[in-house]
Amino acid sequence: MAGINKKAAIIGGSVILLAAVVASVGVVVYRNTSSSVTPQPAGNGDNLQTTSRSIQAICQATDYRDICVSSISKVANGTTDPSEIVKLSFQVAVDHLRQAVQSSKLLSAAAADPRTKDALQTCRELIEYAVEDINTSFNKLGGFNLSDPEKAADELKLWLDSAATYQETCLDGFQNTTGDAAAGMRNALNASMALTDNVLAIVGQLADVASELKLPNYFRRRLLFNEEAKEIVFPSWVSADRRKLLSVPPSGIRPDVVVAKDGSGDFSTIMAALGVAPTKSEKPFVIYVKTGVYKEKVTVFRNQTNIIMVGDGATSSKVTGSLNFIDGVVTFKTASFVVMGEGFIARDMGFENSAGPEKHQAVALLVQADRSAFYRCQIDGYQDTLYVHTLRQFYRDCTISGTIDFIFGDAKAIFQNCLMLVRKPLSNQQNIVTAQGRKSRMSATGIILLNCTVAADASFPASLHAVNPTYLGRPWKAYSRTFYIQSTLGALIHPDGWLPWLGDFGLQTCFYSEVENTGPGADKSRRVKWRGVKNVDYPHAEKFTAEHFLWGNDWLPQTGVPYIPGLLPELQPGRIH
Repeated sequence: MAGINKKAAIIGGSVILLAAVVASVGVVVYRNTSSSVTPQPAGNGDNLQTTSRSIQAICQATDYRDICVSSISKVANGTTDPSEIVKLSFQVAVDHLRQAVQSSKLLSAAAADPRTKDALQTCRELIEYAVEDINTSFNKLGGFNLSDPEKAADELKLWLDSAATYQETCLDGFQNTTGDAAAGMRNALNASMALTDNVLAIVGQLADVASELKLPNYFRRRLLFNEEAKEIVFPSWVSADRRKLLSVPPSGIRPDVVVAKDGSGDFSTIMAALGVAPTKSEKPFVIYVKTGVYKEKVTVFRNQTNIIMVGDGATSSKVTGSLNFIDGVVTFKTASFVVMGEGFIARDMGFENSAGPEKHQAVALLVQADRSAFYRCQIDGYQDTLYVHTLRQFYRDCTISGTIDFIFGDAKAIFQNCLMLVRKPLSNQQNIVTAQGRKSRMSATGIILLNCTVAADASFPASLHAVNPTYLGRPWKAYSRTFYIQSTLGALIHPDGWLPWLGDFGLQTCFYSEVENTGPGADKSRRVKWRGVKNVDYPHAEKFTAEHFLWGNDWLPQTGVPYIPGLLPELQPGRIH
């Protein structure tokens, strides 16, 4: 609440530019809805009715209209300004999250078993992240680029999506807990989750109407295109050294600190090196991790921005851990390596959870950092190896191994030229490569694999492929979205392609597609016939590329990580880029 109030005056001026757009939303809604919401001229004494009509118009685009109208009406204080009503939609979501934090504290005091207490503590942490990210989205509202409304809306939705995901992750943590805490926490979060989804819908409606209005170009933002010079212009803080950093061998890097197990560096642990990193820095802080196996739980915190970590090789410089669900740890807390700081880059690093398949959920790498990139890394585990939790993530030339749902989460994540290695599971298990966690139709998230390969690890012989079938993915959440594009699918892929989660959950609402894949597992003739499994053409698939899905041309060039902006040429086998 305080974060929103502090910025309100600054943002207010910029949001005035949105007023015409917001007012147009109301006009469009009135034109397309029934007479149950009938606009009438406002006169003396009609201010309350006018406010009510304005709120109803803004809320018409949402899935949870009743709580949208009632919550904003309570704090509207008679305002009829459409832009103020939009801002209030953010405020009420934060207010309800704050109430949920208090509820979690009360529930924790009454909880008896350790797993439940841990789940509630994790909830408080995640709800604070959700508050921060709604505030981030709100602060970006003032810079809404009316000349490119789709991109501007995506920027706002990015942080709203993460806020929604954190709330859902809180509830996921109550698996196998006892007592009434899970039900109590779900009840506490019901309103805030609905209100977060409503803000996503309102932002999407603003973008749609702004696009129809074809407003002139008032702003230029971030990485800009110089019309005269015809070149990309980087912000001043993006140095040439940073862009070249990942193209040179470790011997050519001048790191800020060196980590070495043998004592030849500045520190012997990665966490000690991170302890001297500056906070909220726009300049990169380079950590060189020498060859060694680092048995430590590593966290790059939210305020540790623009950290670059370079190892001696994906199998040489490795972080490992063994925390797991069976031993009583919430899945979100099992990760050996956690990245929360924006702008994180890793090259030639290994991340592992060695718990084994019998320990079930055991995350090697968890990422919730915007504009994060991983280059030539190896991520090894079994169930839930890589948690692409939230925000924009890019993986290039990486190897990810596992068994069940070994790439999962609700980020906007793209994998290019990566190798997905399916390992031998337990005798009664089947393998699933992805489990994407998109919960709302309003959300802009998804897992995209371009020019990747899905193959069997050496531990998983062909004789077991029929006994332990392998699937491309399954719908962890109702609107799960995953694309395999121009990739090579091995013979281990079951002809069905996709596996249900439980019964018919998500089968009608998920969005799964395979575009121009090759290999013995790419035959789609026997795929499941769910409504959610769709055929997508080449132009549609372009929307899910690094350029468009991640707005990668704005930030990937400055990382130094090679990337393919769009799709590869159509029907070109053996593509190596």
